[in-house]
Amino acid sequence: MPLPTRPTARSAVLAAGLAAVLLTGCSGGSGGGGGTAATPPPDGPHPARATPTPTPTPTPAGPYVALGDSYTSGLKIAPQVGEPRGCARSAVNYPSLLAKSLGLAEGQFRDVSCSGARTGDLTGSQQTEGGANPPQLDALTPATRLVTVGIGGNDAGFMEVVGECAKENLVDAVKGLIGSDRAQAPCREHYASAGGAADQVQRKVDAAGERLGQVLQEVKRRSPQARVYVVGYPALLPADPASCVPVLGSTVAAGDLGFLVEKEQQLNAMLKRRAEAAGAVYVDAATPSAGHDMCAGDVARWVEPPFPASGLAAIHPNAQGQQGMAAAVLKAVRG
Repeated sequence: MPLPTRPTARSAVLAAGLAAVLLTGCSGGSGGGGGTAATPPPDGPHPARATPTPTPTPTPAGPYVALGDSYTSGLKIAPQVGEPRGCARSAVNYPSLLAKSLGLAEGQFRDVSCSGARTGDLTGSQQTEGGANPPQLDALTPATRLVTVGIGGNDAGFMEVVGECAKENLVDAVKGLIGSDRAQAPCREHYASAGGAADQVQRKVDAAGERLGQVLQEVKRRSPQARVYVVGYPALLPADPASCVPVLGSTVAAGDLGFLVEKEQQLNAMLKRRAEAAGAVYVDAATPSAGHDMCAGDVARWVEPPFPASGLAAIHPNAQGQQGMAAAVLKAVRG
């Protein structure tokens, strides 16, 4: 079903609200024996060689350190715990749920994730409204055995792209109200007309990848025995933009919803490449979250829409989303 091309006043209001929300800031061996090996009968079948059974890698028992941004910390999901308060950590974010599932004792788990964090905040102090969060990597020690890293979206400026798309669609909606024809994808067209600025998004993603690669090397240096998991971002939008009509109306053009899906896929693809290059494990959060995007409805969604449920953060995982991400990470850790 195509998105409507002519806006209503409600669409313009939704676009304005969306822009306001987003622009304010988001091995084997053999042994010897004493006997002589038996020779099989000349006409008999040769015995099959036993295939060594791989030794399963034991599940880490901790200590576990969680690093990351607001998608890790659980922004606005109750109960909020820890200091500084500005980091907005939830007691039911995916690191906490993972630690509980692994049966880690108190003192075997540290969550130092922080809302708004960029890769630079892993090696440097991050200022928040509730005080400074020490460099996240300072939580690592040679004894650390499990590390999850959920970061990169702020470095890549992904929320800035979302905000820019909201603004461009607001302008386009207003034009429609006065009778002008609406663009098929005003945000994509904005980037395309800005001297190749669409490539600037990819350059930001690539630059974020360079910094993430350095961070993962530092994690390995500080905690050489740790198993490291890089956690990707859940799907924010559906593959079919038409399913967003009940939630967004014509606030954002279908072409721009597709554009945003492409940008998130680029971000997750970078995280996967960097994880594999560093010998870490990439945890795909997008695949299990398919059908649970912001347009999936109140019951099914893992990510809140631009106008979220009371008390929750727009364009961020809710408690159900954190549970889904915890299940994805636990499966990877136990796999």
